[in-house]
Parts: sequence; structure tokens; C-alpha cells
Amino acid sequence: MRRLPVYLLLDTSGSMSGEPIEAVKNGVQMMIHSLRQNPQAIETAFVSIITFDTTAIQVIPLTDLASFQMVDLKARGVTAMGAALHLLADKLQNEVASTTPEQKGDWKPLVFIMTDGGPTDDWQRGHNKLKAVNKGLIVGCAAGHGADDTVLKQITNSVVRLDNADSESISKFFQWVTASISTTSTKVEESGKEVTGLEQLPPPPSKLVIIA
Repeated sequence: MRRLPVYLLLDTSGSMSGEPIEAVKNGVQMMIHSLRQNPQAIETAFVSIITFDTTAIQVIPLTDLASFQMVDLKARGVTAMGAALHLLADKLQNEVASTTPEQKGDWKPLVFIMTDGGPTDDWQRGHNKLKAVNKGLIVGCAAGHGADDTVLKQITNSVVRLDNADSESISKFFQWVTASISTTSTKVEESGKEVTGLEQLPPPPSKLVIIA
């Protein structure tokens, strides 16, 4: 079976404490609940979560929707986005099956990076490692006024912005992520064609603005 790997890189730095981190946890729970209702997604989509604050940790390895169990997320520390990109590159190499002459590998991954700030470490080192792997479609989300979208634009040419990092805006973001995963699952299952850009995903809600 060809899997659709989905990686969520979530900023859990101290500035996300309170309403934003609770909204992220609720958003992931609702996303998983909704995707479990989609026959194509439950067959195809596998989800992993990487958090980044002072360090980057894969808190949930690539897991099928039926087995997925959300973990508690705490907001603390600074914003080691470079470490998260480095870890993502490792996981893409080790968890995503490549196509060989003998078998078809997994579909190209969908990666969503959400941050409300800017990197506090050497993000370019992680980015350089990421450029060397089959990374699929990466979507960056700058959440709120304090988010630095200039780095996200250098990581990917698919960037969206939330004006606020409040619960309503973050909820809308995860609804759009859910719809994007559903659309991609259906597309690969029915046509065998992979999604390569934002224009092939559902249009974002009004609170989400495409900036790159």
C-alpha cells in the first residue's frame, strides 16, 4: 500500500502558551476525527507530529489514522526551527518508502510548518539538509503578527498567514489542513497524481491569506 505521509511541524515555544497551544491541540484532534470519516484518507494518510521549542522532538512517529493518539503539548522555551527541519529531513529519509524498480514507494509527503515567531537557531543548516531529500509539498504558516514569514518564504514558496494566533484562526487553519489532506488522499487514490502546489489544494478560508 502506498501511504500519503503527512508531517506537522508545530511551534511549541513559550509565546504559544495559553490559548494558541490549546487551539493547536484541539485542531489536531478535530483533524484526526474528521479524516477518520474519509474512506480514502483512512486508507492512505499517515500523520506525524514534530514539535519545536528549545529542541525539536518527533512526539508522534508516522502513524495511521486509526492508531493515532494525540499527546499533550506544552509551550516553553525558544524556537529551534532549524533543529525541526533537520529532524524532518531525517524522518523523511527513514520513514518514507522510496520507489524502486521492484515496488512503488509512498506518495510524496505533505508537510505543514506552523510558527508564531522566527527561528532562534541556525535554520539554514536544517534547511540545507532538507533540500537533499524528497520533501514533497511544504506549506508554511505564519501565525499572528509576531510570525516571521521571511524565513518560511526561503524554505518553501507555499506560505500562508493567519492575522491572529487565536483559537478561531488556528481552528480555521487546521480545518484547511484537514481539507488539504482529504483532497490529496482522494487525488492520489483516484488519479495517481500527486499534489505539487498550493493551487491544487482547496482554497483557504478568509482568515488564511496566501502570501507566497
